[in-house]
Amino acid sequence: MNSVTYVIIAVFVGGAISFGFALYFKGVYRRKHQELLKKQADIIRDAEKEADKIKKDALIEAKDIRYQTKTESEKEIKEKRHEINHVEKRLRHKEEMLDKKLDQFEKRDMELIRREKEYNRKEQAQTEREKEYDKLLQIEKEKLEKLSGITSEEAKNQLLKKVEDEVRFEAGKLVKQIEQEAKDESEKRAKHIIGLAIQRYAGEHVADATVTAVTLPNDEMKGRIIGREGRNIRALEAATGVDFIVDDTPEAVTLSGFDPVRREIARISLERLISDGRIHPARIEEIVEKVRKEVNNAMREEGEKAVFDLGLTGVHPEFIKLLGRLKYRTSYGQNVLQHSREVAYFSGMMAGELKADIKLAKRAGLLHDIGKALDHEIEGAHHEIGAAFAKKCGEDERVINAMLVHHGDGDPICVESALVTAADALSAARPGVRRESIENYIKRLEKLEDIAMSYTGVEKCYAIQAGREIRIIVKPEDTTDDMSYLISREIAKKIESEMTYPGQIKIMVIRETRFVEYAR
Repeated sequence: MNSVTYVIIAVFVGGAISFGFALYFKGVYRRKHQELLKKQADIIRDAEKEADKIKKDALIEAKDIRYQTKTESEKEIKEKRHEINHVEKRLRHKEEMLDKKLDQFEKRDMELIRREKEYNRKEQAQTEREKEYDKLLQIEKEKLEKLSGITSEEAKNQLLKKVEDEVRFEAGKLVKQIEQEAKDESEKRAKHIIGLAIQRYAGEHVADATVTAVTLPNDEMKGRIIGREGRNIRALEAATGVDFIVDDTPEAVTLSGFDPVRREIARISLERLISDGRIHPARIEEIVEKVRKEVNNAMREEGEKAVFDLGLTGVHPEFIKLLGRLKYRTSYGQNVLQHSREVAYFSGMMAGELKADIKLAKRAGLLHDIGKALDHEIEGAHHEIGAAFAKKCGEDERVINAMLVHHGDGDPICVESALVTAADALSAARPGVRRESIENYIKRLEKLEDIAMSYTGVEKCYAIQAGREIRIIVKPEDTTDDMSYLISREIAKKIESEMTYPGQIKIMVIRETRFVEYAR
């Protein structure tokens, strides 16, 4: 066989084999396709079964929800119906009550109308009777006037005058009796307490004064004090803050300055320079500085001594310094530190008699004039300056009140404040304690009263509190409140322009109308 035959046979065999493989794979594919179709059918059938189950569950659940919702709705509807029924019952009850009240009001209105008609009828009858009575009364008055010879108005005035005279007489007797009893008792008690306080305190009756003139050994010393071209006296004035007046006064140099402490430093420094004999600017500055330290120490010691002698504790250090400064401060020639000690003693003694706080009274008495140590540095009245400083230092409110009112410029809040006021007056009024003569004092009070009485509408005036206050009583029928205010301002301005006086003067204008009656 040749090669072609082999090729043909090979092709034929290959085609047969290929056809056999094709038939085989076709059968395999057909079987797989049938299996897939069967699986698809199974999946669809399972899905339909699952869907039917879900649908049945959903229907069951929907039925349950519907039933539950229906049950709840029916319950809520039942509750609402019950509530509505209850409200309807209450409304019916209220409506019935309103109907009853309306009936009552209608009956009451009818009764009021009836009573009003009855009242009008009675009022008309009463008016007619009053008219008839007035006619009869007028006839009787005319008859009485003819018989007595005077009119009814004149008779009424005579009767009222008689009653008024009797009432005034009885009221005057009663007022006089009450005033006398109160005066006797108060004077007796006050004299007893003040007498005991004065007897127990033995103070000096000589007024202290700050020395303002320095005695020189001879007139030649004046030239040494002035120095070449005035350098020594300029150095003294610059170091001490005090004016040195070298005039024609023989063997004396006058020191002038508002600050008493500086004056004292200047006085001691000048005396030491004169004694030492070495007077030149460097020595002046050295001596003045040394004397200033000595005076400051002396002031502190004086303050501590005053506090210790009175048995006080817890006094602020600033108060102790200011108390020492009061040693060089005078008021009308009276040493202010000695005056403060006296007031403290008097206040403590009177507080002991009245069973009040002795320590508080002494403390307030010692500090009451502390403002005088600062009044040359701060503007204002010394009691206001002292009270403000005490408040800043945390002092007791009662002590501050005593400092504020010790000249009568306010109301005391405790008995100790009133005692300090009385003790201050006692210390200042002792014989010989102040330099102001009685003639000058009386003239000043008379001048105050004359100024006040010179104004129209002023009825009375009284100068009180040793001339620190003037009380003016105006006529209420001739003066209004606004006019009273203007009078007080005008009097204050006139006093400031025409008078010279220490401290300040309080002008109080009083306008009042009083009606008094007694029930017996």
